[in-house]
Amino acid sequence: MMGWVANTDYSWFTFLRNRRADEVNFWQPSGGRGFHAVKPGAPFFLKLKRPHDAIGGFGFFAHHSVLPAWLAWDTFREGNGAPDLDTMCRNIERLRRTPGGGRPGSYDIGCLVLTGCVFFADEDWVRMPYDYAKNIVQGKTYDLRSGEGERIWRECSERASAVASRGGLTADMAVDAAAGRYGKITLIQPRLGQGAFRVAVLDAYGRACAVSTEHSLPVLEAAHIRGYAEGGAHDVRNGICLRSDIHRLFDAGYVTVDEERRFVVSRRLKDDYDNGKVYYAFQGRTIELPRDPGQWPDPTSLQWHRERRFVA
Repeated sequence: MMGWVANTDYSWFTFLRNRRADEVNFWQPSGGRGFHAVKPGAPFFLKLKRPHDAIGGFGFFAHHSVLPAWLAWDTFREGNGAPDLDTMCRNIERLRRTPGGGRPGSYDIGCLVLTGCVFFADEDWVRMPYDYAKNIVQGKTYDLRSGEGERIWRECSERASAVASRGGLTADMAVDAAAGRYGKITLIQPRLGQGAFRVAVLDAYGRACAVSTEHSLPVLEAAHIRGYAEGGAHDVRNGICLRSDIHRLFDAGYVTVDEERRFVVSRRLKDDYDNGKVYYAFQGRTIELPRDPGQWPDPTSLQWHRERRFVA
């Protein structure tokens, strides 16, 4: 299995370490690059830049996207490694080749979403790979089964287990430690947080509402089919991209999706508010689906919504 060792800004690192962040956005100042170095679920090592030149922690790569900086802030907040949008934008703009302009954060940035993050205290940092060249700009892949890749994964796993044993762990880290996940040379299924879930759902649906096909990003949301507080997972198959007003109606049980993936509007909407014509116009319309059938809404979750949330 391959892992990624990434050049990491020290101020970004320390900000998130102080908050024991579990899900973070490892942003790239330019949004033009894709990211295909490792697969989702692979370890992502945080190699601090000079003068530190050590691995300060790691997480698991979950998802890559290109987002307007304002949307990255709206989605991950302090998980972007800054206390507010203005600070985040200043941090980005000092590294961008082209200056920002217009609305704060209107430019695109690359977003590498990491989950299950562990940030080491200074005394626990891991020695960087001896063959990590000084002129590397972004990062480098390593085979975790041999050589320096095996060493950094083993040492990071040992540090993470020690952090867990001292009680300095998040809920996800506790699960990882109990399952013996650290040290296993295998891809894991990333447990998406709320931010990663939102981005993954919007990307799966081509950033368009599945019902109205609205493309305006500020009004698009990732709706849980089965609510997270009610046992639903932060999983793309438990989500639908919806316009914000349709999302609210979906959560309130005024609309749902039937077995044939058709949009259904309850008669209660008219009974309760003597209105809703704009929504009844969508009645019976087959919702737009992701291109990947593996990301289509889970039929079991849709059934749960019809039986537990929707009232005809």
